[in-house]
Amino acid sequence: MRSKSFCAGAAGTCEFGDQTTSDVTVRLRSRDGRPEWFHCHSFILMKKSKFFAHWLSKHPTYPSPESNNCIEVHCPGSEFDHYVKLLKLIYLSEETVSDSWDSVKSSLGVLRASIALQCETITKSCIQYLEAVPWDEKEEEEILKVIPNLGPEAMPILARVQPVDTSATKNVFISAIRFATTIENSFPPLADELKTSAQEQVDYMLLEDEETPLIAVDDDVKYEARSGLAKMFTNFEKRLSLLPSEFDQSPEAAEQRLLQSLSDLEWICNILPKMEMMKDFVSGWACISDHVLAVVQDEKYSSGLWAIKAKLIEVTGKALDAIGYGNVVLPAPSRVQFLKTWLPYIRKLKPLLDSKSADDEAFPFKMDSDLCQNIEGAITSLVLALPSNDQADILMEWMQRPEQLKYPDLSEAFEVWCYRTKSAKRRLVVGFKGIDNPTISF
Repeated sequence: MRSKSFCAGAAGTCEFGDQTTSDVTVRLRSRDGRPEWFHCHSFILMKKSKFFAHWLSKHPTYPSPESNNCIEVHCPGSEFDHYVKLLKLIYLSEETVSDSWDSVKSSLGVLRASIALQCETITKSCIQYLEAVPWDEKEEEEILKVIPNLGPEAMPILARVQPVDTSATKNVFISAIRFATTIENSFPPLADELKTSAQEQVDYMLLEDEETPLIAVDDDVKYEARSGLAKMFTNFEKRLSLLPSEFDQSPEAAEQRLLQSLSDLEWICNILPKMEMMKDFVSGWACISDHVLAVVQDEKYSSGLWAIKAKLIEVTGKALDAIGYGNVVLPAPSRVQFLKTWLPYIRKLKPLLDSKSADDEAFPFKMDSDLCQNIEGAITSLVLALPSNDQADILMEWMQRPEQLKYPDLSEAFEVWCYRTKSAKRRLVVGFKGIDNPTISF
């Protein structure tokens, strides 16, 4: 497309770079620093650019057909191509300018030049283009870097990345939780992927950022999360109840359905601590633990359901971590009951998974070292926070069978218990020696 415009007082049109009709030149410096001249027309420059209009008004002897008029424009060498394109756009009609934008990168460069030379019509057209077209990640980074330095007139470009008001953000987040905790089977195509995406975004929106918190976890948000958790528990228990009959029909399909509902619980277990709601999960998991273990440890599944059995340890590990390190506060009897419910299962399953893995290197269901260490640390911490008599019961049971000594290793808890017990005995003796009571003896 050739750059041309009608010239006032002249027949025909004026084309950019036409030396025969030009009455002024614009000098720019190229990328390598060499000056380059462009033949232009003062009438057009004055009409489209306040910068040129101001310059020419300050030099009333210019332009003159007999003189070698030259307007020097200072621009960075890296911006040379954008300034040249801007000079060409000055010669186009407004409609044609709107059709000339071809890329975000080029338009952003022209915008910088246009604002510098105060070409209002071109600036407006360029802003409309950049505000409307999609950006890739690198383009968005460049726009966020450049636009704030171009003044208020360019700010409409950033409309899509402006902070959303708190109410709108909360509504989106609540909707995302609802979708992420959906359990209906009548999903449209690709809904599983959309559900996974919703779960990922909920997790992302809850990432800790003290300077710019995205979500305020208020009562409405907690209510929605609590409702979603209840739906997931209900669905998981339903799948457990259906497992025997569905397993007879299709073992793989039955295991996959149960694994999906368990994975949903694992996901929500990861976000609840960020909302200070982990106690809701731990309480619910404790309530269904006996039922869960009764089903999966049935002799019918002794040689199967490995994905389920391994995933149960991962999920239970999160609950043990919350209880053991005091993030969830439960009465001592509840802590003892939870530990005694799951400890035998963990002791039994760990060597089974290790054996399967040793026999078959491709066996995917393992307890990796991090998981083992985390669970062992949480159990040790949990044991040491129990009343001393409960600690004694657990340690005694641990040492009764040699095969139980290896995992989880409660040596640290045993050492601390011994030290505490002896210290307590000393304190008791010292206390009684300080009392003048001859009827007391040891």
